[in-house]
Amino acid sequence: MSHTIAEKILLAHSDKKEIRPGEFIEADIDVALGNDITAPLAIEEFKRAGFKKVFDRNKIVLVPDHFAPAKDLRSANQCRVLADFAKEQGIVNYFEVGSMGIEHALLPEKGLVLPGDLIIGADSHTCTYGALGSYSTGVGSTDLARSFVDGKVWLKVPGTVKFVFKGSLKKWVGGKDLILFTIGKIGVDGALYKVMEFSGPVIRKLGMDDRFTMSNMAIEAGARAGIIEPDRITKKYVCGFKVRKPVFYSSDQDAHYDKVYEWDVSDLEPQVACPHLPSNVKNAGALKDVKIDQVVIGSCTNGRISDLRIAAGILKGRKVSPGLKLIVFPGTQKIYLDAVKEGLAEVFVKAGGIFSTPTCGPCLGGHMGILAEGETCLATTNRNFIGRMGSPKSFVYLSSPAVAAASALTGRITHPGEKGE
Repeated sequence: MSHTIAEKILLAHSDKKEIRPGEFIEADIDVALGNDITAPLAIEEFKRAGFKKVFDRNKIVLVPDHFAPAKDLRSANQCRVLADFAKEQGIVNYFEVGSMGIEHALLPEKGLVLPGDLIIGADSHTCTYGALGSYSTGVGSTDLARSFVDGKVWLKVPGTVKFVFKGSLKKWVGGKDLILFTIGKIGVDGALYKVMEFSGPVIRKLGMDDRFTMSNMAIEAGARAGIIEPDRITKKYVCGFKVRKPVFYSSDQDAHYDKVYEWDVSDLEPQVACPHLPSNVKNAGALKDVKIDQVVIGSCTNGRISDLRIAAGILKGRKVSPGLKLIVFPGTQKIYLDAVKEGLAEVFVKAGGIFSTPTCGPCLGGHMGILAEGETCLATTNRNFIGRMGSPKSFVYLSSPAVAAASALTGRITHPGEKGE
């Protein structure tokens, strides 16, 4: 029987000889991830059930990133639960403040997730790692607790929807624009409990950072995973990582897809998702009358070094619009240091912004930039639901780093080529 990438990975991690979409399986995991919001619940359940020892201290990853550095006493207590559990169990991959980063930027950087892996995480954006050709999906805290016990997870095999992108991209158009365009076309439930498989000549030319961005937002279309077939770019990225041997799967030519979309994106313009859904997408140039109070560049979606380089290239030697708040969050400590070494951090500060330590910060309405009533933010994050970044009477638009940086200069949503960039 022919299979997609996702089906091949799930089959390889189960004791089945064959699987089909819709079937429930028990599978062995390669990585179990938790953060300072979700892992404390899993740890509590693990202990309440009477278990004393995790199945493998090398395969559990704990990252305090959502409210870290701790914004208040409750956050500090949450982070302490992770630290204590990591110490008790000898968890190898526990990342304290100072070594941590935003989890979905940190794990690929550390080589902890690889092509062919089955990865679960108690965070919906765990789907990010599908960019490497892995099956990576979000689960609940109780599923995470169970995985701590025996390294297994119970899953329903999803069907796969294929997306083929043809043509060539214009300047200033990248992975964020492609995924916003896609969600705009199919809706926030257009891939509900499916795998989104991204392919075509446009995808093959994308760098890894853009691929991570696309897979990261698969969940915004309701998908369980967002997978890209590994190629020479993938292999170069994972070269030297020795945690496990990567396995490079590809879909069979006659594999079954629930649906196939094909788009020529040669004419695609920079995209912006308007309040209050990631599917409410318009061309950036059509929103030039939308005034903004804050710009956020960073997050697990667009906090990688290439994102910061794009933004800094637009902001260099210029000043943000008077009264506008520009907040930049690098994805990891390594990215932070690279940005300092390359002079990017200096560009952001001289432009009138702040350059923060890695943290999820305002993305989920956490801290370090949440919105007041009536405020409007343009962010490179992944969600713009009502109240997502603070007040339920605030407004969040989503864009690429290029659109975000250009808009920070004008105080309104701006196409990055508007000033001849």
